[in-house]
Amino acid sequence: MTTKQLSDIPFSVLDLSPIIEGGTPTESLQNTLELAKHAENWGYHRYWVAEHHNMPSIASSATSIVIAHIAQGTSKIRVGSGGIMLPNHAPLIVAEQFGTLESLYPGRIDLGLGRAPGTDRLTAHALRRNLNKSGEDFPEQLEELRFYFNQTPETSRVHAIPGEGLTIPIWLLGSSGFSAQLAGQLGLPFSFASHFSPANTLPALDLYRRYFTPSAVLDQPFAMVCVNVIAADTDQEAEILATTLQQHFINLMRNDLKPLQPPVDSMDSIWTPYEKTTLQDKLGSTIIGSPKTVQDKLQAFLDLTDADEIMINTMIYDQKARLHSYEIVSQSFKIN
Repeated sequence: MTTKQLSDIPFSVLDLSPIIEGGTPTESLQNTLELAKHAENWGYHRYWVAEHHNMPSIASSATSIVIAHIAQGTSKIRVGSGGIMLPNHAPLIVAEQFGTLESLYPGRIDLGLGRAPGTDRLTAHALRRNLNKSGEDFPEQLEELRFYFNQTPETSRVHAIPGEGLTIPIWLLGSSGFSAQLAGQLGLPFSFASHFSPANTLPALDLYRRYFTPSAVLDQPFAMVCVNVIAADTDQEAEILATTLQQHFINLMRNDLKPLQPPVDSMDSIWTPYEKTTLQDKLGSTIIGSPKTVQDKLQAFLDLTDADEIMINTMIYDQKARLHSYEIVSQSFKIN
């Protein structure tokens, strides 16, 4: 088998519209649009935002609205959800929202779906979810959602308008094996969250590919893998920038929710030995370094996963440094 090169596959962006210490959601959403415009010019294929709730560091909670904000300010890059947490919503509402987006921006909208609430239990209750379920009815919700897109006026008395009859790519997202196997069985594209679940990456990809059944959507598996990348002009600078991501995960582990923190010269006074070890497991696939280091590590990651597409998540405190990181990555996959 010929080894894939970085220039052989699409690269895409995952953006959580991070809110930094001392910043505001308004600034974060402005930064998101700025990054999306640059990403489009740098050759990224798609730009996804994710649904999270009750997170002082994330401004993309109203995901479909943020998608519209990005699509309006760009012209060709695909825009979508990475993802919409389906248990939080009635499938009809999701069909109408994304039907509206597709009607406004034809041929540019992706619908990535997750089965977690994207939040804590108390907030899940505020979202009016059924707390007696833990995502086990996700296949039924997915079937209902797909029905609203695929039905004809004669097949139901309830219609998604806009939505009905539109072709909107549906992706299943996962950090374990459940959605991987389901995506394979349904013949849907699959996106794996290696950026926070690196240990499960290869087992999930193997499940997806083994269970894959050709469908009207795909003839063969299509797996996208999301990975954290912190790139800078030097390895040392990148290591310092990466401390923002490390602090973010430490704060999540401590349930000390706060905006993104500025980078520090050393994490030694911040994390405990146990936290350091745990964090290394959670962020084990994270790529940090100079342009050459990043290119080499991205190629190694591609060799390991045989991904059909790689999505880049970059949590950096300073917007200019975040833009520069994505620009460096784009130089790795551009042919010219």
